[in-house]
Amino acid sequence: MSAPTRTAPAPTATGRLPIRFPTASSTFLVGIAGYLGVNLSPYMIAAVQEGIGADVLAGSWLVTGTLLLTALTGLAVAPLCAGARRRTVARVGLGLSVVGFGVAALVPALLVAGLLVGGIGAGGAVASAGAALAAFRNPDRVAGLNGLANRALITVILAVVPLIGLAPIDVFGTMALLSLVSLVVVAWMPSAPAATVHAGAAVGEAVPIEVPSTGTVRAAAPPSRAVTIAGFALLVVFALWAASEDSLWAMAGVMGADLSGLTPEGLSIALSGATAGGLVGTIALVAIGDRLGRGVPLFVLMVLGGVLKIVEGYVTDPTVFVVVFIAWNTLYAVAFMYFISTAAALDADGRWSGPLLATYLVGSALTPVIGASLVELFGYQGFVLTLGVSSFVLAVPAGIIGVLSRRLERATKEVAA
Repeated sequence: MSAPTRTAPAPTATGRLPIRFPTASSTFLVGIAGYLGVNLSPYMIAAVQEGIGADVLAGSWLVTGTLLLTALTGLAVAPLCAGARRRTVARVGLGLSVVGFGVAALVPALLVAGLLVGGIGAGGAVASAGAALAAFRNPDRVAGLNGLANRALITVILAVVPLIGLAPIDVFGTMALLSLVSLVVVAWMPSAPAATVHAGAAVGEAVPIEVPSTGTVRAAAPPSRAVTIAGFALLVVFALWAASEDSLWAMAGVMGADLSGLTPEGLSIALSGATAGGLVGTIALVAIGDRLGRGVPLFVLMVLGGVLKIVEGYVTDPTVFVVVFIAWNTLYAVAFMYFISTAAALDADGRWSGPLLATYLVGSALTPVIGASLVELFGYQGFVLTLGVSSFVLAVPAGIIGVLSRRLERATKEVAA
């Protein structure tokens, strides 16, 4: 398949590109295609039931297996996406998604195999797009724009697909079509910079030393060991945070009904409002950019999110439950974008932003089981206290890594200047 050609803007002295529509939209679209299964999972379960006559449990496990394959594949190919093979990984992944989901849509006898192949392909798209996000200047604004594009397109897809139908041809056909469109524009996605932004920090004697007019000697970038430790720590923190956040999301309907008498209609309002709140939050992040730094906002958002999770378990009025839920999810959406920008700022080649979204999938794939188990063990109040305390604890390393990524970004710009 021939792909459109376009001359990409030249990288700056820091190794990052300015935000331009072709490169940014291609990156966002590939990421959305890879992550589409996460958003369409309820529709996928319904399509599996209709396509092969499976029950809800069997359909749920098949979709869970598909998402886990996406996560594990994304983690496996992420190192390739931080180098010259990024677009190749994206093309192969999207090609597998087109074939896999297309077969699942058209051939009922091969539906299971098609879904698993499509899930593997989606992992390549997730990792390559995540790595490409690090190629742009101003990671905070790019993360916000990515979240805005994601929520806007997903909202449309979630609204349109049920109107068409929930048969395999409708659900899996939509996934195959978006993968095909993304495959066409992969050529616009930025490749890895010729040299890693922080390559100069690979060995101590290679770290540029500046002597300002004050006579104070300081290194332009922290040692690569610190960056590596921060990157791995960020992935672990993000996975644990994902499990905490998505556990509440998974249990919201049951908990709301039991504690406050929340009706299905009220739950629909809560979920729709949460999506809208997240959209507002990402717009705010696009407008603010990096003016507030990165570590402090991430710490504050996670602490406030933990407080709201605890409050949610003590609410007895359905209206208040919905309001608190929307407020919590708004903070969650912005914190999610700050995690992405932090990972992107650590390395311009996407060494950490590449596996980040796949790591989130690992943390969130089994959250319905995790959430139900915690509720059974501790009750609703114990459940939300566990989630809230986990947010407080995870906020500390997340904030520290956010500060480090910001300092690293500034040091790189100073050296380039």
